[in-house]
Amino acid sequence: MDENCGTVDRAFRVIVGIALLSLIVALEGPMRFIGVIGVVPLATGLVGSCPLYRVFGWNTCSVRRG
Repeated sequence: MDENCGTVDRAFRVIVGIALLSLIVALEGPMRFIGVIGVVPLATGLVGSCPLYRVFGWNTCSVRRG
């Protein structure tokens, strides 16, 4: 997989992912599982590749590889 997320984009995704995952602890009842959505931005931030960016042809990575 080619990287298509830049440094700022990746940092933002990791922060948002962790914040959403914290909702699992902060909320009560079935609403707390909304926090599971945080896995997506956290994973894409750690990997550095976003499938939606690939579909739309977007790239925020400043270093071109390949």
